[in-house]
Amino acid sequence: MHNQGRITCKSGLGTVTFLVTVILIFIISFSAACAPMSSPGDINEDGKVDVRDVVMVMKYVLDLRTLTDDQLKTADLNNDGVIDVKDATKMMQLSLGLNDHVDEEFKLGSEVLFDKMFYLIQDKKVGLVTNQSGVNGSGKSTIDLLFESTGVELIALYGPEHGIDGKAGAGDYVESYTHPELGIPVYSLYGQTRMPTEEMLDDIEVLIYDIQDIGARSYTYISTLNYCMIAAEKYNLPLIVLDRPNPLGGLIVDGPMMEEKFKSFVGVDILPMAHGMTVGELARYFNREINAEVVIVPMEGYDRTMIFQDTGLSWIQTSPNIPDIDSVFGYMATGLGENTGVFQADQFKWIGGKGLDESEYADLLNSAGLKGIEFIPERRGEAGGVRLKITDYHLFNPARSGIYALTYAFALGDFNVPKSNETNVMFDKIMGTAKMGEYLEAGLSPQEIETLFAPNIESFKAIRKEYLLPQYDPE
Repeated sequence: MHNQGRITCKSGLGTVTFLVTVILIFIISFSAACAPMSSPGDINEDGKVDVRDVVMVMKYVLDLRTLTDDQLKTADLNNDGVIDVKDATKMMQLSLGLNDHVDEEFKLGSEVLFDKMFYLIQDKKVGLVTNQSGVNGSGKSTIDLLFESTGVELIALYGPEHGIDGKAGAGDYVESYTHPELGIPVYSLYGQTRMPTEEMLDDIEVLIYDIQDIGARSYTYISTLNYCMIAAEKYNLPLIVLDRPNPLGGLIVDGPMMEEKFKSFVGVDILPMAHGMTVGELARYFNREINAEVVIVPMEGYDRTMIFQDTGLSWIQTSPNIPDIDSVFGYMATGLGENTGVFQADQFKWIGGKGLDESEYADLLNSAGLKGIEFIPERRGEAGGVRLKITDYHLFNPARSGIYALTYAFALGDFNVPKSNETNVMFDKIMGTAKMGEYLEAGLSPQEIETLFAPNIESFKAIRKEYLLPQYDPE
């Protein structure tokens, strides 16, 4: 081997030069192929995606700096030709290692409508049921997109509870009015009527629904969808549902089941508290009894294992008490104690009641084996309670946690169950049954209550399968 080495060296300077040149060419080519710029999101070319890249793209979005053409290509994570907050959100997810479920091709139903299915509304006079949550991935409202589009005429808007701007309080009466900029009627579906009337639908050829839901049966936007479907069938109108993600994902199906006698606007159909369906899938389920002409415009790049954070979308406040994703996940975990003395606070991020020992309450909940959640003891005046600290949004089950939180509060404190008589009380309407109140008064454990609820949940799951959109099945 040593002799071979000497022979090679003696073979001349030309050979050495040739070998060095080949090696340099290889190194340069390899470096170019593996350059950091080829890594999506790595704007500053340091070989990783971190907060510095996020800051750079946000400064660009805010017109505080410029980016080179190569940097713009690297920053365009969803390949839509626009650098915006959606790209910054995806970049942050990459930096935090939360990108396992991020699909670069994710599109809302509203985006699919304008990109691929505009023929559904071409040359039509349309009415739009929406609010401030009805925006595309870039934050532009469906109202503006329809109004600005050629080949379609936006005739009227319809707003659910909280109004079309989402600012009215829970249960507040909302008036109809004329839109000050567009000059078209904005009909309230939480005022004199909760169902579109024939007069409200005058001249409409197709009705569109585009509202973000939060995945809970008692959240009234899905009730508005149900009522709009009934009106569409009654007045022979097609209804298009622009699908949006269930922010809790499509795997959690849990909580008390609705019973027929307790159906109301806070529980419009036979569903468990957490139904695990998108609004499009709910429309298919509702339609088993309504038989309206309904078209679902599905999302792309979505499957039911995804929670809201996996979509790369920015959360838009859906109502005054749901400003962020933690409020969405806390809604069923803290908001079930209507008029019992057990109450929620801080926009569904705290639950407790007067006379509770917050440390004892937290210990019970933390030892219950509830996944993805920690309960932090916190006192609010005379009320002891716990603050929710979600540690894993994919594992956290808000409906199950709500049963445990309410049951343990009753076990430790002195609270009363409201009773339905000639009229149904709100507690039973939200629960969908009087059984939860009966179980609380009987002193049952949350595990016993879960066991009693389980058969109805399993029966619903079997029925539910028929109405799930197959394109959302995980691969």
